[in-house]
Amino acid sequence: MNGSLGTGHQDENAGGCSPLPPRARPDEEGPSSAMTTTPASAMTTTPVTAATATPVTAATRTPVAAAGPVASLSPLGVRPPDRAARRLLLGGVVGGPLFLVVGLVQGLTRDGFSFTRNAISQLALGDAGWIQTVNFLLAAVLLGAGALGLRRALYGAPGGTWVPVSAGVFGASFAAAAVFPADAGAGFPAGAPETPALSTSGAVHMLGGMIGYLALCAVFLLLARVFTARGDRAWALGSRLAPVAVLAGFAASAATVTAFTAGAAVGLCWLSAATARLRPTGLG
Repeated sequence: MNGSLGTGHQDENAGGCSPLPPRARPDEEGPSSAMTTTPASAMTTTPVTAATATPVTAATRTPVAAAGPVASLSPLGVRPPDRAARRLLLGGVVGGPLFLVVGLVQGLTRDGFSFTRNAISQLALGDAGWIQTVNFLLAAVLLGAGALGLRRALYGAPGGTWVPVSAGVFGASFAAAAVFPADAGAGFPAGAPETPALSTSGAVHMLGGMIGYLALCAVFLLLARVFTARGDRAWALGSRLAPVAVLAGFAASAATVTAFTAGAAVGLCWLSAATARLRPTGLG
């Protein structure tokens, strides 16, 4: 019987069914057994579907801090003017009317001057001519400031480049008129001949005035586009008619100097009004 039991034990070992070795205690485990890995099947991920995804909306989006104050866009899609533009445009508003008022007061108080015979530029002649010279320079500064204001106010809008450039040329013509005075004539100043002799200064004065007022006409035609884009049809129409009045006054100056003065006055006043129309409000 002992032999049969021994044979069965041998057959069991021969069949490869040897018992598993005893599991080692934790303190007997080697380094490799301590580093266990998690099966890939245990690392499951939740698929992101349309049902589980959180939509990004304006309410859930995290705002990004801006580097500085961001100006809102105007209805034209351009940057609205700031306080600096408002102050600069004020120069364009007051420049023309102030020039006319100072010239009117001088024309009414200077001996020998007549608006029916003399151009307002001739007020720069004579003993008190320095007043008109300062008037020219002040107008140049104010109109130049207005041109810079138009550049800021019309940034990105139709005419945003050439309106301020043309307005700047018009302002510069007043500085040229101060440096190169008109010729004496038509009895002013007292003792001047009726027919003036054209000098180099007088020729430059006339050329600068012609260029300046042609630039002003360009400003008006360009502003007509600006007002049309804004929906200001009346202002657009006025900006198309103003250069007609200016050019008509220049054309009629050969017959009467009053027409020239009137045409120049219309141009200065309309530039003031149009600038005021474009000047922003509510900026403090």
